[in-house]
Amino acid sequence: MVNAKKIAALNKDSPLGARFGFTKYSDMSAREFKTQMTGLKLKNPKAKKVFEKREIEQPSQSIDWVAAGKTTPVKNQEQCGSCWAFSATETIESAMLIAGQTPQIGAPQMIVDCDTNDSGCNGGDPAEAMGWVIQQGGQDAESCYPYTAQDGNCASSQCTPVNQITSTTSIAADEGSVYTALQSAPLSICCDAEAWQNYEGGVLASSQCGDNVDHAIQLTGYSPSQGGYWIVRNSWGESWGENGFIWLQYGQNTCDITSEVSAATA
Repeated sequence: MVNAKKIAALNKDSPLGARFGFTKYSDMSAREFKTQMTGLKLKNPKAKKVFEKREIEQPSQSIDWVAAGKTTPVKNQEQCGSCWAFSATETIESAMLIAGQTPQIGAPQMIVDCDTNDSGCNGGDPAEAMGWVIQQGGQDAESCYPYTAQDGNCASSQCTPVNQITSTTSIAADEGSVYTALQSAPLSICCDAEAWQNYEGGVLASSQCGDNVDHAIQLTGYSPSQGGYWIVRNSWGESWGENGFIWLQYGQNTCDITSEVSAATA
């Protein structure tokens, strides 16, 4: 009943045409959804600042790293608060592809189980996780360290790291800087995902999203259509949203998309 009212309200006031309906997560309570389907815990949360709604220059050049072949297939974190480990894994894979290397599908379970600086299915920080992977000499392959969607004992000693990055960079918290960085590679980003629970497709407007950042994902592109929107890869499987992606309005810091943005270099 609660989600039915949310869905009706979101569809009634959807300025950019985002569509909402009963998804595979709509039967979850708000608490269950936040606990199981997000999982971001920033190590160094930035102080909230008032975002001034003003006109900013809209880029005219599209970016699509999926079409360019610099991303791996959409993943599914299932009901474990491991979004942060998935965002890190995806960004590591893309960094290797950008560098002309051929990564194996990485193992987010390695990060969930072994990165003791974070909290497994209880949450973590993708930027911290990528730094940890550098310290470990790389990330194991999914084929050696399969995903279980639950916390487990670290078994990384049974595998040999295959995906490696050399550095990570924090991107300035403004959309112009994010767009510039995105021209070089897909990025790890963080957002408020509360409104995503019932999202089916279309461009989500800033007025439909808050700034209580709780989810880590990957920014893979930008389109100048419909006033401009970001193309964001989620980790809830291909059956959610736009084949596993969500489109977020550009220029209004939608879902606080600039809260923590990180790049990786292989």
